[in-house]
Amino acid sequence: MTTTMRAAVCVRAGGPEVLEIRDVPVPAVRDGWSLVRVMGAGLNRSELRTRQGHSPGVRFPRVLGIECVGVVVASTDPALPEGTTVAAVMGEMGREFDGGYAEYVLLPDALLMPVTTTLAWEVLAALPETYLTAQGAFDALGIRPGETLLIRGGTSSVGLAAASIAHGHGVEIAATTRRPEKAGALRAAGVDHVLLDDGGSPITPWPAGPSHVLDLVGASTVVDSLRLVRRGGTVCVAGSLGGWLIRDFEPIAMIPSGTRLTAFHSNDAKGSAGAAVLERVVREVETGVYQPHVDRVFGLDDIAAAHQYMEDNRAAGKVVMLPRGTS
Repeated sequence: MTTTMRAAVCVRAGGPEVLEIRDVPVPAVRDGWSLVRVMGAGLNRSELRTRQGHSPGVRFPRVLGIECVGVVVASTDPALPEGTTVAAVMGEMGREFDGGYAEYVLLPDALLMPVTTTLAWEVLAALPETYLTAQGAFDALGIRPGETLLIRGGTSSVGLAAASIAHGHGVEIAATTRRPEKAGALRAAGVDHVLLDDGGSPITPWPAGPSHVLDLVGASTVVDSLRLVRRGGTVCVAGSLGGWLIRDFEPIAMIPSGTRLTAFHSNDAKGSAGAAVLERVVREVETGVYQPHVDRVFGLDDIAAAHQYMEDNRAAGKVVMLPRGTS
């Protein structure tokens, strides 16, 4: 096996240009960790924030990437033999230790989720962080067939995944987007009502409001989502496109009586907690119940361009990186 690999190293905080492709040593396997050949990695906006210097605990240089899929090369866990297809998300990947923007990555055994599938790598790479978050939020909402769902931030990768899941379960869906040209992606994901987000409160097709709201915008819209949802309905916050903090939040005044406010964080779906859920998602994708939307695939050499593409908000769906290119 080779002793060196190519990796996108974030050398300091800054713009996309701080992501430098370098030849670095392949990590040595140590007790409790496994070496994985990275076959694909979904890209995430949290990685933009880390690259920009907004993650105080991260020290540079660092290989970013909070998720990946690949094949076990060497492991200290007998349950993870060489050749096992695995996925990994969160658990301080790309933050406390190097992540998926590389040809190989050393990961804690407990973080690895074995997967059996024939899906193409770019499709499998689009699933872990996005679909585990969307599925976790969907489960937290407790939504049932025939009920109604408003997705705020609908053309984010999680928004489109949530629409695909909800559509597969017979839910009537409305979703917001700031860009009219992305309406087609929403409809393709199963959205029934596309709502243009002009910065105000969306007008939903249900006079009493949706029974459930999945808020992926976050802090800037949560209070409005609580006002919009049908009395007794549920709002789930699972994104932070609009910030992390709700200033001057007054629960008794701002949460209508009987209405529920909950949240989901993808870190709750890492490792063994997410393995069964990911297998369920993979089966639903394989049978066509869920329709993942891969917006664009980049090679490792083009990682800076991929970050610029995300930063310009050009994506409608998941952006994926394949270390060995798209050919």
